[in-house]
Amino acid sequence: MPTVSDRGKLMPDSPIRKLGPLADKAKEKGIKVYHLNIGQPDLPTPPEALNAIKNIDRMILEYTPSEGIRSFREKLAKYYHKFKIDVDADDIIITTGGSEAVTFSFMSCLDPGDEIIVPEPAYANYEAFAIVAGAIIKPVTSKIEEGFALPPVEEFEKLITPKTKGIMICNPNNPTGYLYTREEMDKIRNLIKKYDLYLFSDEVYREFCYTGAPYISAFHLEGIEQNVVLIDSVSKRYSECGLRIGALITKNKEVKRNVMKFCQARLSAPLIGQIAAEASLDANPDYMLNNYNEYVNRRKFLIDGLNRIDGVYSPIPMGAFYTVARLPVDNADKFCSWLLSDFELENQTLFMAPASGFYTEPGKGLDEVRIAYVLKKEDLAVCLKILEEALKVYPGSKVRQIVANNESVR
Repeated sequence: MPTVSDRGKLMPDSPIRKLGPLADKAKEKGIKVYHLNIGQPDLPTPPEALNAIKNIDRMILEYTPSEGIRSFREKLAKYYHKFKIDVDADDIIITTGGSEAVTFSFMSCLDPGDEIIVPEPAYANYEAFAIVAGAIIKPVTSKIEEGFALPPVEEFEKLITPKTKGIMICNPNNPTGYLYTREEMDKIRNLIKKYDLYLFSDEVYREFCYTGAPYISAFHLEGIEQNVVLIDSVSKRYSECGLRIGALITKNKEVKRNVMKFCQARLSAPLIGQIAAEASLDANPDYMLNNYNEYVNRRKFLIDGLNRIDGVYSPIPMGAFYTVARLPVDNADKFCSWLLSDFELENQTLFMAPASGFYTEPGKGLDEVRIAYVLKKEDLAVCLKILEEALKVYPGSKVRQIVANNESVR
């Protein structure tokens, strides 16, 4: 029998999707599963996008230019100008989702064996994209006790070697919801400049910042314009995950030339997706404002509810629509599996993402989960009740052990 590739063996399972089969089995038994595991917004896609798809008048669904439709890139540049990101259409390449933008960034800037420093917990697929490129993730661990703030610069510098080629950040952060401050971004900028590194900056959640401080893009950092590769996507801000439309933005002409070779090899990003994404840029301003306010309300409701449960702790996320919560369990991977396979409350259960999959180092995040607040408050209330009751009976729960000890004392 032929052997499979070592690269494939190294690819990690998705912490977001790996428990899907257990969720499917629960549903087959008639159990309602609440999905807190995946960043799939439940808010509607802009009507402008849906109407653009319905009213397509083409007779042929043709290839698009490898760099993306020109009118879309021009309109996207104007969108960035609203955030004081000074780019033009020629700095923008349309990709098949933000995932392809990260993959092409790594493939175009890194050689096999090169290293990237990534603050963790981090979006799990960064490791997968690095493996595809033959690159190596070097993690710097942020701590839940500190709200997942940027680790000290000294921790970054300890990892820098001749093989270090870049730093990857996600701002606002997935999975923690952390939003980097101006001071933290300046510290990153100084590292990038000092060691002449790339700064790969995933900014797909820029519309969802819940602090009065201004949003700081990597393109706001002076003196490193040629080092920045910005990652974007329409998936989250317009509830268009299925369109698979993202963007890679860089002012570095050599990087762009390399990226374009990969774009040409895959021919083009989806035509229909680009048509809908371009139309989304004309969405009524109330669309984004309403979504923003909805996430603000959900965030407060969820975080307040989590921190009222015995043994559970979640810092307040300042961006995106995720939080990482610490649970009073021996192993969150086992707990999340148990919820789907062995627990139900009034014929309902939860699907959460174990946070261990958002760390590169084994053993990290074993008592943490990522929760996406992409459900309405009424559903979140049910989820909080399910979690509270599950922790009382889960065999590896510290809450259950405390209750058992108290009963034995009586």
